Amino acid sequence: MAISASMVKELRERTGAGMMECKKALVEADGDLELAREILRKAGQAQADKKSGRVAADGRIVIASDGNRAVVVEVNSETDFVAKDGNFVSFAESVAAAALASGTTDVEALASEVLADGRTVEAARTELIAKIGENIALRRVAAIATEGVLASYTHGGRIGVVVALDRGDETLARDIAMHVAASNPMCIDENGVPAETLKSERRILTEQALASGKPAEIVEKMVSGRLAKFLKDVTLVGQPFVKDPDMAVGKLLGSHGARVTAFIRFEVGEGIEKRQDNFAEEVMAQVRAANKD
Repeated sequence: MAISASMVKELRERTGAGMMECKKALVEADGDLELAREILRKAGQAQADKKSGRVAADGRIVIASDGNRAVVVEVNSETDFVAKDGNFVSFAESVAAAALASGTTDVEALASEVLADGRTVEAARTELIAKIGENIALRRVAAIATEGVLASYTHGGRIGVVVALDRGDETLARDIAMHVAASNPMCIDENGVPAETLKSERRILTEQALASGKPAEIVEKMVSGRLAKFLKDVTLVGQPFVKDPDMAVGKLLGSHGARVTAFIRFEVGEGIEKRQDNFAEEVMAQVRAANKD
C-alpha cells in the first residue's frame, strides 16, 4: 500500500514520533494507522529499555496542591536542555497532578496511575523517551497535608519546597518555604536530628577539642558550645532567617504565634553521582537582591 504524506502527518500528530519513524512504521503496518501506532509504542519501549541504565541526574521539581494538600515530585532527565523542554515540563506537571489525585507516594504505584489524556504515567514516560532521546525517570514523590496553613516555593524548577504551619498566614508560610529552599535545614528542631548524626558530630567535636590539649572540663565546654552551634546550623528554628539574618526562624515564628509542623524540600539530582550546581546559593543571592530593592 502506498503511504501518503497525510498518513504520515496524522500518525506523527497522534504519537509525536519523527517523520521517518512514522513512515517506517506505516510501511511495516501496510498503512494501518492503529497497527503503526502500536509498532511505534513497542519501539519506544525498546528505546526506553536501552536508555534506562543511563544516569538521569538533571530534571525538574514540580509541586501540585489542592487546598490543604500538596505533593512534590522529582522527574529526572539526562540534561538541563531536556529539563527545559516543553514536552518534558508538561509531562512532569501531569505526573504531579496524577500524584495529587491518587495520593500515592510510591513511585512504582505512580507509574501505573492514569493521566488526564488516558495514558498511564509509564506509557507517557516511554513515549517521551522515544521522542526526546534521553532517559526519563520518576525519582521520588512526597505528600503533605495540614489543617493549618500550607504554602510552597520553587526556584527555577530546580528546588521545590512545601511548608505546613500551625497558625500564622500564607505570607509567613511562603517566607519560611523560601528560607528552607535557601538554607536547606536538616529538620525542624533538635528533636528531628537523628541520634546517629548527633553521636557522630559529638565524637568529631570531642576529638578536635582534645587535640587542643586543654583540660577535660574545658574540652567539655568547648564540645557543648560547638554542638549547640551545629544544632542551630542544621535546624530550621535555629537558623538565621534569610530575609533578616539578625532574627532566628524560631523567633520569627514565635512573633506570629506559629510553628512549622512539617516541610518537604526536593532539589534536582541531590544524592546522584554527578556534578551539581549550588542552587541553594542561587536562592540566597536572589533573596539578598530582593532585600536591597
